Amino acid sequence: MTVEANIRAARAFYDLMFNQSRPREAVEAYVGDRYVQHNPVVPDGKDGFIAYFERMARDYPGKRVHIVRALGQDDLVVLHTRQEWPGDSDWAGIDIFRFQNGRIVEHWDVLQRVPEQAAHANTMF
Repeated sequence: MTVEANIRAARAFYDLMFNQSRPREAVEAYVGDRYVQHNPVVPDGKDGFIAYFERMARDYPGKRVHIVRALGQDDLVVLHTRQEWPGDSDWAGIDIFRFQNGRIVEHWDVLQRVPEQAAHANTMF
């Protein structure tokens, strides 16, 4: 698979699982046989991922992710996102996906709340 194809797949995966709240379908369509999770609050593996985001869909109806940037290199795709969680703060995120044979097989992320004030006039996006 090409880097561009992996970027398209990462974008589609994120939209399906996050914006459309269909994590099981997202995993079936875009994740490989094994899924290694590095986020410490999301269980490892496909079943853990599905259960976590099915719960998030119930707890935060209307949540949205906006992909600000997408970068790819070799078998990695990085998404820079703004996440809206109703009833909570917006979050800035960086997600890194590793692909194998066109499927997502590993994930890392870092998240932080978007602060109401900053020490400068720049945005996080």
